[in-house]
Amino acid sequence: MNKISMTRRAFVTSASAVGLVGASGLALPYYSRANQRPAFTHGIQSGDVDATSGMVWTRTDRPSRVMFEVSSTENFANAVRLAPLDTSPASDYTVKRLLTDLASDQDIFYRMVAADLADINAVSEPIVGRFRTAPASKRDIRFAWSGDTAGQGWGIDETGMKTYATIAKHTPDFFLHSGDTVYADGAMKDEVDLPNGDKWKNTVLIDEKRKVAETLDEYRAQWKYNMMDKNVLALSAICPTFYQWDDHEVLNNWSDSKDLTADDRYTEKSIHVLAARAARAFHEMTTIRYELSEPGRVYRKIAYGPLLDVFFLDMRSYRGPNGPDMQETMTPQSRILGEQQIKWLKRELANSNATWKIIAADMPLGLVVWNDGTKKVGAEAVSNGDNGPAKGRELEIADLLRYIKNAGISNTVWLTADVHYTAAHYYNPDKAQFQDFNPFWEFVSGPIHSGTFGPNGFDMTFGPELKFIKAPTAEQGQNLPPSAGLQFFGLVDIDGATEQLTVRLMDRDDSELYKVTLDPVRSA
Repeated sequence: MNKISMTRRAFVTSASAVGLVGASGLALPYYSRANQRPAFTHGIQSGDVDATSGMVWTRTDRPSRVMFEVSSTENFANAVRLAPLDTSPASDYTVKRLLTDLASDQDIFYRMVAADLADINAVSEPIVGRFRTAPASKRDIRFAWSGDTAGQGWGIDETGMKTYATIAKHTPDFFLHSGDTVYADGAMKDEVDLPNGDKWKNTVLIDEKRKVAETLDEYRAQWKYNMMDKNVLALSAICPTFYQWDDHEVLNNWSDSKDLTADDRYTEKSIHVLAARAARAFHEMTTIRYELSEPGRVYRKIAYGPLLDVFFLDMRSYRGPNGPDMQETMTPQSRILGEQQIKWLKRELANSNATWKIIAADMPLGLVVWNDGTKKVGAEAVSNGDNGPAKGRELEIADLLRYIKNAGISNTVWLTADVHYTAAHYYNPDKAQFQDFNPFWEFVSGPIHSGTFGPNGFDMTFGPELKFIKAPTAEQGQNLPPSAGLQFFGLVDIDGATEQLTVRLMDRDDSELYKVTLDPVRSA
């Protein structure tokens, strides 16, 4: 491919949330002037980008033939034209594909145009996005992470999801969404009264967000709602998103033990039916890659050059039922990752030659997250709250940490969200009940646009030390709206020369709250 003609920052500056094409000055071909041309309804996305490939996604308003062009220059000189793909009602008019044979460490521009299948001469305006492929050699890397989008009834107000715009200012190589990507179980209202007498107004709202999601179309609509936000659209157009999921993509704290019998919000009472519909919507509406060995799989590794591998966990799909979580032996009921995922993770970590191994977990390891928050009973995450030797789900994590130590795997860092505040945790075996592991860091960030909660208590099985926290005070209370400012994301920078990894915890106003630089452990 040709050498790039402009920097990423220049492209970001020139491109608005929904006017990318018009602002970029692209030379456009002829387009139909018919009044009823097809249209792209929810922007454009990229994701799961590595050194030679990346996923792209869009959605049309009708059955359409989508044409694709790929170029390394903004003006699409010498663009590669790919075979078109058709959209249909079967996938809610979404289309995604894997772009392959790309040059490493290269800005990639991709353009889509849709033709109406019922009138092939009726052609849409084009839509354009960009991403940068992973490097094949050492260079500086920056990425962001957060979680929890549009939860607790806090939707799109007149400001919009501001934290997405703040992240975009940092022009990260990619954005890691740590789960609770949508809130399918959180009905929204037009207005919410705030304690100070003000009102929160959801200025953008659709009928499917006024109730909990049950049907496939209602689950799809959770995603389409988020993509109605200008800031979400803008970040997606210029930055790949690497997705994982947690519980709210289906409903709060779901596992095989979830009982909806007494929940009047749901006419569909089967958690398995709801999870299947939610999973289909998740894969249709995101740029997650398909895994041929297990279609619908969420856990995966993205290799991002010699300095970074990212391991995405799925702590939801293979867990045993939520319960007391006090088993003393490892059984299918006590697992949270599942036997196959653990085998995969051990193998991939051992085979990784990257300097840094980021383990992207959708739930924290040492924080107590109750299955029943009111009664403070049952384990929803890893910890069971007894501060003792590993039991229940802790057994699986203890086995993994022991393996990482014994296999000589270095430079693992855990990133997570879920608890709706931001924190830095250092896991110290000297302070732990289970001590057969090497020290490591876990960083928590979020929410990106949801209610702010916390803080949660520690379970000392793995010896977490609190190095930093930003959460609501007792006076502020719980479930603070995004307008209160306690919305968080994290930035990770890896220095291409020193290989040091720096983590910064940030708020939605772009204030740096905490910073730490980690030196890589060198192999002997």
